[in-house]
Amino acid sequence: MPIKIPDNLPAYSTLIAEKIFVIPAERADHQDIRALKIAIVNLMPDKITTETQILRLLSNTPLHVDIDLVQMNHISKNTPQEHMLTFYKPFDEVRNERYDGLIITGAPVEQMDFEEVDYWDELCELFEWSKTNCYSTLHICWGAQAGLYYHYGIPKYPLEHKMFGNFKHHITWSQCSLLKGFGDVFHCPHSRHTEVRREDIEKHRSLIICAESYEAGVHVVSDKTERQFFLFGHWEYDRDTLAKEYFRDLNKGLDIQLPYNYFPNNDSKQTPIFNWSCSANLMYANWLNYCVYQKTPYDLAELIPLDEEE
Repeated sequence: MPIKIPDNLPAYSTLIAEKIFVIPAERADHQDIRALKIAIVNLMPDKITTETQILRLLSNTPLHVDIDLVQMNHISKNTPQEHMLTFYKPFDEVRNERYDGLIITGAPVEQMDFEEVDYWDELCELFEWSKTNCYSTLHICWGAQAGLYYHYGIPKYPLEHKMFGNFKHHITWSQCSLLKGFGDVFHCPHSRHTEVRREDIEKHRSLIICAESYEAGVHVVSDKTERQFFLFGHWEYDRDTLAKEYFRDLNKGLDIQLPYNYFPNNDSKQTPIFNWSCSANLMYANWLNYCVYQKTPYDLAELIPLDEEE
């Protein structure tokens, strides 16, 4: 089944060229089915790249998905304002909407205190809104740190060196619906200057650590209802995303280490190994199927607030 997006969104032509089944809004409006409604709060600097990456993963299931791209009250320096005005909705515009799923991305503000981020107050409103207006929420990287801090008071800590590379992970909670069908070991990129620690998460009985890495630490955390997920890696990353980050920082003269376990033989002239795409596609398919489609009410007006389900 297709994913519904505007046919003039830059991601549309990219996904069509990759033979991914997308459908223009006009055609989708004439179909008699109940599509899943997914909102994406895109906080990443290069919004066009990030929205394409996430849409690619969301499209790889038999489910029909309608997307709303949502922005905070913040001027993007790396994405044309015309793009933002055309394709993104301010949070105020969707406050009265209800969604089957919500995705909150990472953001390049992790070395700041949460309260110093210029859209923090609005993001807190969105976190609270998500408990009543969204069935299931995926929080990614800084979005995961911010979500755990808001909902559970869990702090983040600065790392001595950037957690940067392609890391092996293992499952620590075999019943996690998000990781259904995963093997014993899987890979996922990380790119962050801060961490959330296992001992702080374990203080909260309503949270479960589902997967972690010996090198990168905690990776997937779920609440016991499996309506909130916190992911500290970047499954959505393309093959060359870490390479672009590395060469960007290198050209700026920043103290950046070679991405761990990424370039063959640690040779930055070689094509990076892309060994997380299968787990990325499976994770997003699991989320849409097991955590959203099979659990969310057909009539979103009947959505049970998260606090009441707990």
